[in-house]
Amino acid sequence: MSDPATRVVVIGGGYAGAIAANHLRKRDDVGVTVVNPRAEFVDRIRLHQFVAGTGEAVHDYDGLLGAGVGLVVDSARRIDAAARTVRLASGRTLDYDYLVYAVGSTGSAPTSVPGAAEFAHDVAELEPARLLRARLAELPADAPVTVVGGGLTGIEIAAELAERGRSITLVCGRTLAPSLSASGRRYVAKWLSKHGVTVLEEVVGEVRADAVVFADGAVRPSALTIWAGGFGVPGLAAASGLRTDGLGRLLTDETLTSVDDERIVAAGDAAAPSGRPLRMSCYAAAPLGAQAADTVLSRIAGTDPATVDVGFLGMCVSLGRRAALRQFGRRDDTAMNVCFGGRAGAAYKELTCNLGVWKIRREARSPGSLRWIRGAARS
Repeated sequence: MSDPATRVVVIGGGYAGAIAANHLRKRDDVGVTVVNPRAEFVDRIRLHQFVAGTGEAVHDYDGLLGAGVGLVVDSARRIDAAARTVRLASGRTLDYDYLVYAVGSTGSAPTSVPGAAEFAHDVAELEPARLLRARLAELPADAPVTVVGGGLTGIEIAAELAERGRSITLVCGRTLAPSLSASGRRYVAKWLSKHGVTVLEEVVGEVRADAVVFADGAVRPSALTIWAGGFGVPGLAAASGLRTDGLGRLLTDETLTSVDDERIVAAGDAAAPSGRPLRMSCYAAAPLGAQAADTVLSRIAGTDPATVDVGFLGMCVSLGRRAALRQFGRRDDTAMNVCFGGRAGAAYKELTCNLGVWKIRREARSPGSLRWIRGAARS
């Protein structure tokens, strides 16, 4: 398309951004440009496999972005909402009529824990994952490794490394896997115990180069510490003068439109509709990307955008390559006391991981094809 009637810039080429870019092709008079810091798509839900050497997490964008979608490999530094431009790290400036803010999430080692930012590694993005993989390769097989964080990310990386023969301690705070049901937590705890993972319901007060220090002053040797205690959000929105929530997610209304500018629409982990964001996940990213694109298309057409409508069906957590837990849940993302594990769980988890990329490819071939579970009304 040489001269599109409407120019849309999508900042971020992850799950939400790629779906949004492809979905926007429902209109053939819209020109779409994706800005992404890498030339490859990162399948983030497989980064724990990448770190452990049990799988890959990178795909070429060929086939993931539909015909006519431009890819600019660069990083956005500032959004000028008044001028409708995006300034890039290279010095280049992109003009837009509408902007989709899909910057995703990052690892987040808390500054309140001395040494965490300096000595702990994270597995939330490709570059830190590469560093972590290289560091693991330097360590003896029996070197003590500490994973801080008892959520799904911490469990997955701990399990993946334990299955590879690593000596793992998982520090989970007060509760292991708090988002799971009681039966789900018992299953995960049993698997970890069986595979030699030491689970400590403690709080880390300091990270050192060769140890972790708990809040009560106890010191435990750690040749390598991985911080999986939560996610952060890139600071682009705040740096651009747009209102954000306490974590840095862009504040939007229920149509995913920025409360500051109706030409800026958010999707994925970086969106906070009415200050009540959905769970950060690949599962939610795809429908939020499609709904952000639909909001843009509605504004182009002069119609009222629909409100956010995403329902959950539960979650999956992998436990190495031969087991996983499938936790069923209600549409409001609360866990039911129903789950299954073992090889059946592993097969189901692998299916869901494959579906994440498959949905993007399908949307690239057939814009508007994505379907998802609708949720309970948000009030």
